[in-house]
Amino acid sequence: MIVAHPDDAEFWAGATVAMWAASGVEVSYLVLTDGDAGGVDPATDRGDIPRIRRAEQNKGASLLGVRGVEFLGRHEGELQQDLELRRELVRVIRQVRPQRVITWSPEWNWARFRTSCHVDHRATGELALTAVYPDAGNLFAHPALARDGLEAWTVSEIWLLNSPQPNHYVDITDFFEHKVRAVEAHVSQVGHRGSMAASLRERIAPNTAAAGLPPGRLAEAFQVVSNR
Repeated sequence: MIVAHPDDAEFWAGATVAMWAASGVEVSYLVLTDGDAGGVDPATDRGDIPRIRRAEQNKGASLLGVRGVEFLGRHEGELQQDLELRRELVRVIRQVRPQRVITWSPEWNWARFRTSCHVDHRATGELALTAVYPDAGNLFAHPALARDGLEAWTVSEIWLLNSPQPNHYVDITDFFEHKVRAVEAHVSQVGHRGSMAASLRERIAPNTAAAGLPPGRLAEAFQVVSNR
């Protein structure tokens, strides 16, 4: 999973990740920033935010059964297409050799403008998709990585978050509580809110009808893209 900020994964795909991990799938995160522009408590020393948010991300990931989390430590709000950063994504993809990559859609989604169209989300999607294709699978791209023994690797499919064109829904009803607990681990972001369970139910409620599920069931939405 390649995301921009700590908490992106839990908010958008936490229950799906928990379901996969419970079934024996190995899941890992690559988080491009430390979320240093986040937080809501003005009394918090801003210099402490990266440490706090890394710790929260590690806790949230562990609650879902994620195998490992790597941070690139870029500043929030400053992600953009950059050869050095793209090479870092290719490095991780070739190391992990995933069958599937989950990342942000690089498209604007006007239906969820305030909740999801952060500049870092869109930049992460574009970076990750370019790292998947053509870079990671091209033996001749980033030759320094090949010299380090990181051979080309082709990711079979990409699952996009916040796509304006979702085409796949995962029934996460049985793992919804895992999602809630993992989101609640991000205290610096959500500690001031009321019931996270109610908030998250409301947030994903439209997916139930779109997925054709009966009332009471819950779903997370993705656009699945084949890279075969």
